[in-house]
Amino acid sequence: MMFYVSPALATLVLCIVPPFAVLAVVYGRYLRKLSRMTQDSLAEATQLAEERIGNIRTVRAFGKEFTEVEKYISKINYVFQLAKKEALVRAGFFGATGLCGNLIVLTVLYKGGLLMGSDQMTVGELSSFLLYAFWVGVSIGGMSSFYSELMKGFGAGARLWELLDRQPEFPLNEGFTLRPDQLKGALEFQDVTFSYPTRKDASIFQGLSLSVPAGSVMAVVGPSGSGKSTLVSLLLRLYDPDSGVITIDGRDVRELNPYWLRNNIGTVSQEPVLFSCSIAENIAYGALDPSQVTAEEIYRAAEFANANTFIQNFPKGFDTVVGEKGILLSGGQKQRIAIARALLKNPKILLLDEATSALDAENEYVVQDALDRLMDGRTVLIIAHRFSTIQNADAVAVLDQGRVVECGKHKQLLENPQGLFRKLMEKQAILQNSQTLAQ
Repeated sequence: MMFYVSPALATLVLCIVPPFAVLAVVYGRYLRKLSRMTQDSLAEATQLAEERIGNIRTVRAFGKEFTEVEKYISKINYVFQLAKKEALVRAGFFGATGLCGNLIVLTVLYKGGLLMGSDQMTVGELSSFLLYAFWVGVSIGGMSSFYSELMKGFGAGARLWELLDRQPEFPLNEGFTLRPDQLKGALEFQDVTFSYPTRKDASIFQGLSLSVPAGSVMAVVGPSGSGKSTLVSLLLRLYDPDSGVITIDGRDVRELNPYWLRNNIGTVSQEPVLFSCSIAENIAYGALDPSQVTAEEIYRAAEFANANTFIQNFPKGFDTVVGEKGILLSGGQKQRIAIARALLKNPKILLLDEATSALDAENEYVVQDALDRLMDGRTVLIIAHRFSTIQNADAVAVLDQGRVVECGKHKQLLENPQGLFRKLMEKQAILQNSQTLAQ
């Protein structure tokens, strides 16, 4: 309509648009970058707060309260500076768009007045043109606001879109499954080579081979860093080996459904993680469908795990809330609840990763008794250091430098004076004797 009323005046007004468009593009890119930086900085500050509050006992034990407060203040101040910078940029951009709209109106008045003076335009035409120009200015203001929010959304949503577009390396619920009666639990590592994705230059396994017959108990020992816990991660298929094959009952784990596989493997780790809910809910978590677990099943699992005594001593019994990560319970209590959780799951394959290493002698005896019940009739892989944990194992495998260097009955391995297993056990015996004398 502006061109219809006065092409010459409309052309002059539109000369203001190109510089504004260039400014909008520069502003949009900068705002997107600034918004992303703000989101990342806010995430870092939140992560710091969550981590420090979750480990507040450690922070207080080392007297680092004020240090951590200063760290958090510095991160929050950085977020504030970014937000302040964003506010200034937005204010400048909206100021520029407002100025652009006003310039359009002023240009129309000035040029239109000249055209009226030369009888090239009437008052009615100038009034209608001015009205159209006013609506163009309002629209530019609305578009600039929309564009600003759009760029801010692009910057904030970039991380989410990256996560949404990522394809899982392992399928979540695809692959071959077996009926429970078909699963025997025979495990075998065949010439496995592996290094963690973030540390490709540091090889964990180099041609490792290990066979665990179905229904047997295999203990795995070795120096720290030899890759004992990595065996558990590979069996749970949290990672795939770089080369070689891991099989269960002769079938490659890469062919099996990961969801089904993990439902048939029970784990008890050195520091079991409990959720901030009741003891009963933590035990029922091991079941395929926790909502279908009865109180009697929970009670029976706790009884087998030697956990009933201390649970019943709590005022609320099985309804006692354990706190974040089970912080309100002792190490031995958490271990026994974790064992009860694994018992309720009733897995065919059991992985014990240093399950008693952090316990005192009394708690170790109670937990070991519960573990012995848990291991009955299952294929068990024990990651352990203590002699008391592995002496009843059917076989012991010794890891060193990425390979199995010794494998056999623990008595046979102890008879080898040059063997690594005997050296490890002798060092442990010396350490235990020195601790006993100190006491």
